Amino acid sequence: MNAKDRKDRPVFTGVLKYFPDAIMEIAKVSLAGNIQHHPDKPLHWDRDKSTDDYDALARHLIDAGTIDSDGIRHTAKVAWRALACLQKEIEDDKILGPDVLWYREQVKDQYNRNRAFEDQKD
Repeated sequence: MNAKDRKDRPVFTGVLKYFPDAIMEIAKVSLAGNIQHHPDKPLHWDRDKSTDDYDALARHLIDAGTIDSDGIRHTAKVAWRALACLQKEIEDDKILGPDVLWYREQVKDQYNRNRAFEDQKD
């Protein structure tokens, strides 16, 4: 990344300075998830345990404004999941390049077909 690109991404002044308390809450979500899933390992994002980000985001959004049973705000969990979705989307863009929109449509169609099949089984 060149100097101009770096200056066009003011991480400190445009994010951390705007939302210091919110960022601290999101960090608590990361630590709590690590303790829940891997108490014996250093802090890391286990993507194998984080596969339903949009559904989890929506579940926490329903309870936004309240505190979850683990003492963490549901809204902080919404923000964590939104960041996870955005990170994965950006990574997909880097991998897939111009075919990303086609790919996303294929994934969405497959997801909808799978859901319809699952709904028929009930």
